[in-house]
Amino acid sequence: MNRFQAMKPINSSLLAVLMAIAFTCGYSKTTPPVAGTMPAIAQLNPDSATAGGEAFTLAVNGSHFSSKAVVNWNGVAQTANTTYVSGSQLMVTVPASAIATSGTVAVTVTNPATPGTGIYGTGATLAETSTMMDFSVN
Repeated sequence: MNRFQAMKPINSSLLAVLMAIAFTCGYSKTTPPVAGTMPAIAQLNPDSATAGGEAFTLAVNGSHFSSKAVVNWNGVAQTANTTYVSGSQLMVTVPASAIATSGTVAVTVTNPATPGTGIYGTGATLAETSTMMDFSVN
């Protein structure tokens, strides 16, 4: 056996060790998500309703609404009822049952998290929720 044949197992072992080091140094890990775009509510139209009234459509005006943004009514996401109009307006259908009794309702908007892309998951963002705006049920 010559010296090159004797080194083949050593070369293979060295290659395996180098690959293991490369993968444990972060080359196989995904990038953690970053903060998303924070939506902001500027106005609710209308800003109040009569208790026991009929269902209505609420316009939520503001800024930085993503195309998949959702209006939250008292902390409950109105996923099926929210319609994206533009980056500055969302519409939400409020059922009569949501205004059956008087009180103050907290309205917020959530831009959902977005998944990362590529083999390292770059570009992922966290969900962000606006500060609340009060809606009055009189």
